[in-house]
Amino acid sequence: MTNEELSFRTKQALAAALKTALERKKLSKITVSELAEACQVNRKTFYYHFQDVYALFRWMLEQEAIDVVKNFDLVVDTEEALRFVMEYVDENKHLINGAFDSMGYEEIKRFFYNDLFSVLDGAISQGETELGVRLDPGFKKYLATFYTEASAGLLMEWIKSRDAYDKETVLENLLSIFKISMMAIISQKGCSEK
Repeated sequence: MTNEELSFRTKQALAAALKTALERKKLSKITVSELAEACQVNRKTFYYHFQDVYALFRWMLEQEAIDVVKNFDLVVDTEEALRFVMEYVDENKHLINGAFDSMGYEEIKRFFYNDLFSVLDGAISQGETELGVRLDPGFKKYLATFYTEASAGLLMEWIKSRDAYDKETVLENLLSIFKISMMAIISQKGCSEK
């Protein structure tokens, strides 16, 4: 096994220990010593790989994002993508809550942003094809950004107040807004293809 592979495995073990610890307590209360002990490595090994627990947490989120992106390649429509994100959040509540507590809204939003943008940009392209029109590229990017910001913002609101918002209702409302407004905007702002 190469040093790179060994290093990656050590990082994965530390991330797994952090994930387990997050089920019991907040990120700010987790120490390097307890993570090192859980992985049967010393503190020096931890610090060789990460500056602090927050750096490990960021790395873990990035690795989770890579896994999410791999799965997004399989997602072909907006409903599937949004459902996938919401199910991911449900399955990883302790991670997401830990991120909110320690890193705030923007860090979590960034975690999903690029993937949501790709899906929504694809939905706009699909709308263009269905209507036989093309949007100005600058406006198309603006529209994708608008819908991504709205989706990410509503997703963050749902994460913060899961008890107040039913997942299916949030999803249904988002999809209704997208289907009605997106097609109307594309129809109005698009230029006929020649």
